Amino acid sequence: MSGDRLYRDSAVVMRNYKLGEADRIVVLLTARHGKVRAVAKGVRKSGSKFGSRLELMSHARLLLYRGRDLDIVSQAESIEPLAPMLSSLERASQGIAVLEAADLMSTERDVNRGLYDLVVRALRTIAVRPGPVVVPAFYWKLLAAEGFRPVIDRCVRCGEAGPLVAFDVGEGGTLCRNCRSGVPISEAALALLGDVLGGRLLDALDAPETPATHELATLATSSLEHHVERRLKAAAVFERA
Repeated sequence: MSGDRLYRDSAVVMRNYKLGEADRIVVLLTARHGKVRAVAKGVRKSGSKFGSRLELMSHARLLLYRGRDLDIVSQAESIEPLAPMLSSLERASQGIAVLEAADLMSTERDVNRGLYDLVVRALRTIAVRPGPVVVPAFYWKLLAAEGFRPVIDRCVRCGEAGPLVAFDVGEGGTLCRNCRSGVPISEAALALLGDVLGGRLLDALDAPETPATHELATLATSSLEHHVERRLKAAAVFERA
């Protein structure tokens, strides 16, 4: 392999699917090369040199060779063990929800270190403290990072400070009684959203499951789906009635 086409990077495996008899295509979110599609040759054979390091949700250091359409994974070294993410259905489901959103909000070869760091932090949080706010908080943080931060401190239509009683995804934020449209939002859910976006994320992540956390999750999903213009497959996992 030509040395000028070899590169090293850290990556999270967002998707993978079979190719031929023994290979697999992996869709990677890398730290320095954006979203990359690559082939892992022989990974489905028993005794593969890659082992579980290229499974879904894996976080690994990779040596890759840049190809015309698909890159090729030459080496893979695990950064963090995958076992914690597979230790419960809740962790696995939340991890998959994070990766689906990141995949939809990223484009191939578009370098986005902020997105990579956000995904890694979310997966690390899920591994040690899964909870009802982790995935919706990730959605809100992702939207804010991509330029879609909602207005939550005033009416997005008239500018009144409150009381704020509704949230309209199309308008991009909260509304007062006179302007209300969209869906109602409770004071508790609005306070929780303020914690997520206002630098008090750790407080928000400690919140137990309540109607407010369900409200937060439903609004987060609706907002993200509005911007990606498609239904999130993993949304129902953490939106419990």
